[in-house]
Amino acid sequence: MTLIASAPMGLESVVRDECVDLGFQNVKTFNGRVEFDGGVEDIVKANIHLRVADRVFIKMGEFKAFSFEDLFQGIKKIKWEELIPKDGEFPVSWVSSVKCKLYSKSDIQKITKKAMVERLKAHYDMGYFPENGPLFRVKIQAHNDVFLIMVDTSGEGLHKRGYRNLINEAPLKETMAAALVKLSRWKGGEDYPLMDPMCGTGTIAIEAAMIARNVAPGVNRKFASEKWPLIPENLWIDTRDAAFTLEDYDKEVKIYASDLDPEAIAVAKENAIKAGVEDDIIFECKNVLEIECPCERGAIITNPPYGDRLLTEKEVQRLYSLMGDIFRMRFSKWSYYIITSYEQFQDYFDRKATKNRKLYNGGIKCYYYQYYGKRF
Repeated sequence: MTLIASAPMGLESVVRDECVDLGFQNVKTFNGRVEFDGGVEDIVKANIHLRVADRVFIKMGEFKAFSFEDLFQGIKKIKWEELIPKDGEFPVSWVSSVKCKLYSKSDIQKITKKAMVERLKAHYDMGYFPENGPLFRVKIQAHNDVFLIMVDTSGEGLHKRGYRNLINEAPLKETMAAALVKLSRWKGGEDYPLMDPMCGTGTIAIEAAMIARNVAPGVNRKFASEKWPLIPENLWIDTRDAAFTLEDYDKEVKIYASDLDPEAIAVAKENAIKAGVEDDIIFECKNVLEIECPCERGAIITNPPYGDRLLTEKEVQRLYSLMGDIFRMRFSKWSYYIITSYEQFQDYFDRKATKNRKLYNGGIKCYYYQYYGKRF
């Protein structure tokens, strides 16, 4: 099969590197996704181990369609019976169409569903499908009249690790937090701590601890494809057991996380306990102005407040200026990795910023800053 790991725009290379590290074959990068070859064991492995990808799909087909008849015949040629059992539920749950002659999403959904039913009718010799069994969500992504047909193996997005308190939902997804840590190349180790001085509910600190300890992000959650007859149950059990054996608890890991909001810190501590990394993170309730440098070198990774989040324009500008002063004076030999949607961040934080790379957190344009010419 060809499998697809969908990726936030701008982070495809990070997902690609993850796929290569996991040993997947024929890895190729496209806008918003990474494709690779694999079998059912790789579906399981990708879902359990990928940190930055949004979801894992099976690529069912890719073809050009200029009319609804083209679409119908293209969908009908796909061997749906190899994946979907008699009682399978197969909604066409997501459609996008950009620069295509076929632009009506509802019509694309109806034609696709009809073609799938016709194919499965002929194979199973059934006139009606109860759709009360395992779930096979179909996603269609069309661009320039090329239709990419996928089936979701993940269910809920991979950012839902299962540890975060949903009552205090942070704006930064777990997958984006993991991407920031991956981009920083921080992996823990003796005398090289990590600090998030505006940690909110602790997502960056927790993801960093999981990376340092090599805790698989999906090891404690469930996936839609766990109920598929195509994938043996023991494969999920064995892959999870193997992931547990790879966890590293010998390495020294020091992470400092602080925030001005005591409620956020309380939630962050609960989240860290759920993630099993509470011993690796020192949580404190303090203002960013009060942070002190614990050792000579380390990494600061943070997602500070910005204009449409918590603060006014003047407060944001003052905060970023103070951040720049504090980081330069107290953390002169540290590296800083900061994600923000505030485009004037560099002007207020430090004019010595030498490089920026665009990232995307949902629909928010963001900037990742890298200071003093350091590579990472």
